[in-house]
Amino acid sequence: MNTMPQITNLRLLFSTATNHPNPSFFLSSFKPNSLLKFNNKFPTKLHKSPSSSSYPFFTCLSSSRKPQRYNSKSFNPNRRISTGNTSSLKQSDNKEEIGLSSKKMELEMEDPKKAGMAAGFNKKRAEGRDKSSRPKDLKLKVRRLNPVNTISYVQVLGTGMDTQDTSPSVLLFFDKQRFIFNAGEGLQRFCTEHKIKLSKIDHIFLSRVCSETAGGLPGLLLTLAGTGEEGISVNVWGPSDFKYLVDAMKSFIPNAAMVHSRCFGSLDKNPEKLHDQLKLIDDEVVKISAILLRPNCPETQGHKEDDFSLKSSDVSVLYICELPEIRGKFDLEKARSLGLRPGPKYRELQEGISVKSDLKDIMVHPDDVLGPSVPGPIVLLVDCPTLSHFQEILLSSTSALDTFYGETPNKRVNCVIHLSPALIVNSSDYQKWMSRFHGAEHIIAGHQMKNVEIPILQSSARVAARLNYLCPQFFPAPGYWSLESLKSSMPPVINEDTDLKTISAENLLKFHLRPLAQLGLDRSNVPKTVGPTEIINDLLLEIPEICDASQQVGQLWKVDQNTIKEEPWLNSQSGVPNCLEDITRENVEIVLLGTGSSQPSKYRNVSSIFINLFSKGSVLLDCGEGTLGQLKRRFGIEGADNAVKGLKCIWISHIHADHHTGLARILALRRDLLKRVPHDPLIVIGPRQLKRFLDAYQRLEDLDMQFLDCRHTTDSKNTFDEHSNLFTKGSQMQSQWKRPNSPVDMTLVSPIINNLKEVLNDAGLDDVISFPVVHCPQAFGVVLKGRVKIGNNGENINGWKIVYSGDTRPCPELIKAAQGATVLIHEATFEDALVEEAIARNHSTTEEAIGVGNSAGAYRIILTHFSQRYPKIPVFDETYMHKTCIAFDMMSVNFADLHVLPRVLPYLKLLFKNEMVVDEADDVENVATAAA
Repeated sequence: MNTMPQITNLRLLFSTATNHPNPSFFLSSFKPNSLLKFNNKFPTKLHKSPSSSSYPFFTCLSSSRKPQRYNSKSFNPNRRISTGNTSSLKQSDNKEEIGLSSKKMELEMEDPKKAGMAAGFNKKRAEGRDKSSRPKDLKLKVRRLNPVNTISYVQVLGTGMDTQDTSPSVLLFFDKQRFIFNAGEGLQRFCTEHKIKLSKIDHIFLSRVCSETAGGLPGLLLTLAGTGEEGISVNVWGPSDFKYLVDAMKSFIPNAAMVHSRCFGSLDKNPEKLHDQLKLIDDEVVKISAILLRPNCPETQGHKEDDFSLKSSDVSVLYICELPEIRGKFDLEKARSLGLRPGPKYRELQEGISVKSDLKDIMVHPDDVLGPSVPGPIVLLVDCPTLSHFQEILLSSTSALDTFYGETPNKRVNCVIHLSPALIVNSSDYQKWMSRFHGAEHIIAGHQMKNVEIPILQSSARVAARLNYLCPQFFPAPGYWSLESLKSSMPPVINEDTDLKTISAENLLKFHLRPLAQLGLDRSNVPKTVGPTEIINDLLLEIPEICDASQQVGQLWKVDQNTIKEEPWLNSQSGVPNCLEDITRENVEIVLLGTGSSQPSKYRNVSSIFINLFSKGSVLLDCGEGTLGQLKRRFGIEGADNAVKGLKCIWISHIHADHHTGLARILALRRDLLKRVPHDPLIVIGPRQLKRFLDAYQRLEDLDMQFLDCRHTTDSKNTFDEHSNLFTKGSQMQSQWKRPNSPVDMTLVSPIINNLKEVLNDAGLDDVISFPVVHCPQAFGVVLKGRVKIGNNGENINGWKIVYSGDTRPCPELIKAAQGATVLIHEATFEDALVEEAIARNHSTTEEAIGVGNSAGAYRIILTHFSQRYPKIPVFDETYMHKTCIAFDMMSVNFADLHVLPRVLPYLKLLFKNEMVVDEADDVENVATAAA
């Protein structure tokens, strides 16, 4: 990796900043000057030395490299971008306004807060007026279908099975079409891991409408929207009124017009309607129909049936997939005798189309020239979450399913995939019902014991094992299932029918449907188990010096932190902030659950930060898709359940999907865990657009939450005039904060604010303060303040302070909020060479993020939210990262270890020394849009 040029000047900058008693003072030493010239395309730097005193801080940081650009047609995503390479920002057809404001902005250097704005930002994107926010109205693609010689199979996409946090998905594959059944969280990450292309998906079916089956839907739709030039239009099918959920996604899926909601059935209590077989698709390739299973008033003991309010999430679906019959062998002699010449008419007859004879005045029908037909394969997908749903299946037995039963059924079922939980599947009644499908292969795809032994995300597990070997203090071993206790809690398997063919589903297990010669199970793609021992042995062969490095890392903890005096910017004589005096390991821990941006990759999940307050509970900052699965990988199943039960509040920075679409799954689990325990709804703090999405979800399933707008947790508490200094008076952006047409009903808000104060007090927190940042409309960062404590001499000492930037350009509000932070967690989406792209997308580079931390005098800086163009480790220059560390998924930073944090960075660089060059193009489906 190339180091930055002119590093001597950069060191001088940091030395000047960090040695000064007031770290922000050096900002005001620069003269006000017009530093950047802006047109309606890109900023152009004036050519001055980066050490010139006429440059403000952030311009100095970004000027150590020359502006870089590239031709998008020649960009190679497989090559790591470094000094001399080009930026991945498109210039053509890009009319976005990039600048400090629509008018020329004069920097008032006497006010250090405003100096941060020298970095520039994309004003249209910040206001939500850039091209990416324009909806598309896509027509459904018409694919040429051919049932003859079609390859077809069903395959289990075992999303979540090692952590038991979502329902598995099932892929129905044809040469030119793909059908997905259920889209739980982590689906697209699983498909990326195993190179399963999603670009030909036309239909997504939900067996239930809830977070367990639909949590990955927003991320999947966003991925499809970014495929190709125009995106992909897709149908989403589900019972009853799930369209409210799809409509709510329009607030954060710019291309939501491509989603076509296909609701079927109703919540009508008329059993005759419920047991009907509803035909959904019937074409040359497949016929898909559905039977609704409505529970009989679940958990309504003591209540009349009329009092029970049925929601879409209470209804499950049994799907029936029927492939058309395969016509018999074409008889050439018969065709000739009927006057047909060889040619296209032969194919038409094979496709079931009658044709006129070439030599005789007759019509030739398919049956005239084809041998006996072979019935097409049939697959059933059964989601039966409760015994009450199973009773509906038995009622359906006298109608829609009757044709599939018996030794000589009218239609023989070849494969039944059971998504039902083990408690249901292992019951004797359920197995008796299974035995009615004579000769069928039963794949048990619910949560099964054997599947916990194989991590779904094997690439991520490999990196986690290597990190744990190097530094177990910051990278603890993943939480383990207690297999013995799990065995004791599992119901015994009852199998009275010895002829019943059952098999536990495995990730990527296939059941071939066509060609008929391959009909049956195929385990060839099932991943093999690779344990930690094998991973570490490979590591030691690859990097032999890592053994010594691991021992050296361990020695870092043996240095008395009171002897560390290498940080002169701190007022404390010990080199450690006063708030960390007598800190214990049971005080605060920061767990980075997701450290990537835009969409999940093989190695990094999307944004989520778990603040562990141990016995006092926890707080979640952002909650991207897969957050629950990450919690379970970190703490184990029981530990994650306890963490969710102990949540005091969840804070969401902005409405982009990579920051909030894991929220419903967390809330649903908490609801279930506390169902029989007295508790208060969980407070969710977020931008007001988030409430629309949550309200729509509430119509489908109860999320047991209270919502609080981020604006009601700002420092000004319900008055937003202080935020207008971000933008010129009267600008559109300023109106995004004030929103005079959005009156606030304080009679509704005040009780929630009072609840929040009580919750924070119980958690040992003084405050949660949101502040506006520069990214998109209603984007925020947050400050968490620990309680003031009494020092050794009886004096009051300010509590610790965690600041999280959310997604942002460097801005004065962030510098102000982060003053004296114990830890600043700052996004660093782009490497330093891509400053122009960072400006265009309103993100920060590594240098800029560190610059914000230095300006604010933060004790430690943790960089996160890396573009997926850096799948394992981002580009950085460690020479200016003396109080900074790179975040990885599952990294756990205890406050008792903060003094060691930056010293681990060189060893992390060693661990990934052979992986600094991207060699996996499939990690990033669309590099140009990798940083949403």
